[in-house]
Amino acid sequence: MIIPPYLQKGSTIGITCPAGAVNSEEMQPMFAQLEAWGFNLKIGKTIGTSFNKFSATDADRLADLQSMLDDDAIEAVFFGRGGYGVVRILDQIDFTQFKQKPKWLLGYSDITAFHSHLNNQMKISSIHAHMGGGYKPNDFDALSTQSIFDVITGKPIHYVIPAHVMNRVGVAKGELIGGNLALLSDLVGTDSDIYTQGKILFIEDIGEYKYNIDRMLWQLLRAGKLSQLAGLIVGGFTDTQDNPVPFGMTEYEIVWEKIKDFSFPVCFDFPVGHQARNMALKVGMHYHLAIENNQVVLEEII
Repeated sequence: MIIPPYLQKGSTIGITCPAGAVNSEEMQPMFAQLEAWGFNLKIGKTIGTSFNKFSATDADRLADLQSMLDDDAIEAVFFGRGGYGVVRILDQIDFTQFKQKPKWLLGYSDITAFHSHLNNQMKISSIHAHMGGGYKPNDFDALSTQSIFDVITGKPIHYVIPAHVMNRVGVAKGELIGGNLALLSDLVGTDSDIYTQGKILFIEDIGEYKYNIDRMLWQLLRAGKLSQLAGLIVGGFTDTQDNPVPFGMTEYEIVWEKIKDFSFPVCFDFPVGHQARNMALKVGMHYHLAIENNQVVLEEII
C-alpha cells in the first residue's frame, strides 16, 4: 500500500465538492479549523455553487478536482460534502499525475467511491473522515476533529471504545477497507469494487429504509464480500426509515443475519458514520482489531 506524505504546518490543502453542493457559509468552521492548525487552503471553484442536485455540472466538478490532483503545490484534497455525484465523473479522472505524486484524499459518504477506487486500482491509502458539516458547532465532536489532525500529520491510529452486547469477540489483523454501504453495494462488479478476502471491512449508512439495508447486505453476501473477512466493523446507521408494515428487525439484527454463520470477529456501534462521533480512518492500511468482552481496540500496525 502506497502511503501519501503526511502534512506539516504550512502544507496546502485543496478543498472541492465533487458531488453535492455546500454553501460557503457552512464551510467557514472547516476553513477556520484547518487554518488554525497551520495549513494553507486553496478553495475550489465548486465551493458555494450549485447545479440541480450537484455542486456544479459534471464537467466543472471534474475540472475542479482534476486541477487539484495535478497541482504539485497541493499536498492533500479534502472534500466539502458527499451526497451523490462521484460515480458520474470517476471514470473521466486522469490519475497519471496523482499516481506519480500521491496525496491524501479525505472524506466519506459518497467519497467512498474514491476510497474504493484508489484501493482497487492504485493501492493508495486515503482517509475516511468527516467533511464540511462535521466542523459546524451543532455537529462538532472534538475527538473526531482531533482525529483528522492526528491522521493527516502521521500519528498512528489507536482507538479504544466500549463493547457492544452484539459483538463477536476475537482478534483480527488485516487491511482496512470499506465505507458507505450503499456505495459499496453499488460498486460491486465495477473497476472500483473492493476485494475483501482476509481484510477488515467497515460499513455505515444514512437515511436508508431497513429493507434496502437488507437488500444491500444480501448483495455483498451473494457477491462473496462477507464470507472470507478477517473482521467486520459496523458503524452508525443514521436516520433509518421503515415502511408502514415494519421490516421486523433492527439494523444491527439485519447485519447479524448475514454474518452469524461465519467465525470472524464483529464489532457493532463503532464511532464511524453520519454522526457527530466519526473517527478518522486510514483506508488501505493494516490494523490490529481486538474485540474483547469489555472493550474494542483498533490499532494501526506500523
